[in-house]
Amino acid sequence: MIDYPLKKAFELFEPGPVLLLTTKQGEKSNAMTLSWHTLIDFTPIIAVVLSDGDYSFNTLRKTRECVLAIPNAEIIETVVSIGNCSGKEMDKFAELNLTTTEAECVKPPLIADALYNVECTVLDVSLANRYGMFVLEGLRAWENEKITDRRTFHAHGNGIFTLDGKDINLKRLMTKWPQFI
Repeated sequence: MIDYPLKKAFELFEPGPVLLLTTKQGEKSNAMTLSWHTLIDFTPIIAVVLSDGDYSFNTLRKTRECVLAIPNAEIIETVVSIGNCSGKEMDKFAELNLTTTEAECVKPPLIADALYNVECTVLDVSLANRYGMFVLEGLRAWENEKITDRRTFHAHGNGIFTLDGKDINLKRLMTKWPQFI
């Protein structure tokens, strides 16, 4: 074993896939790129971490609702561009040619260019001030069945991403949790 820089250790734990989070306050919608998240419960309950410097942080805190969109590999450059600008200064949807559609349960828009969208409300903000963590509950999920490239992508930090590859079916080994097969 050799020493590994502790300041880079977060890259080893980066979850996936990279998401887009949409918010809406008044008439203004915004999207941000998000890679720090984790599933807490199958229902689904999802924890996401936003920097308090992100424009979406205060909007999510105030409105307590968002959409988590899962983009595919075809729009990876757009997703990176979304993360490199602020919704304070621009309309990301217009500038980056993102197609939106109305959500059913929340005000923030769905991203029609994404593989999946999950409408969410905020369940818990108690860790937001200290860690930037919001706990979300999924209310409704959508799939874009017209997108043929089903690959998602995962961030490793510093502009490095991994694209999903070939699926391996091991359902025959999933004996403890048959309800999830």
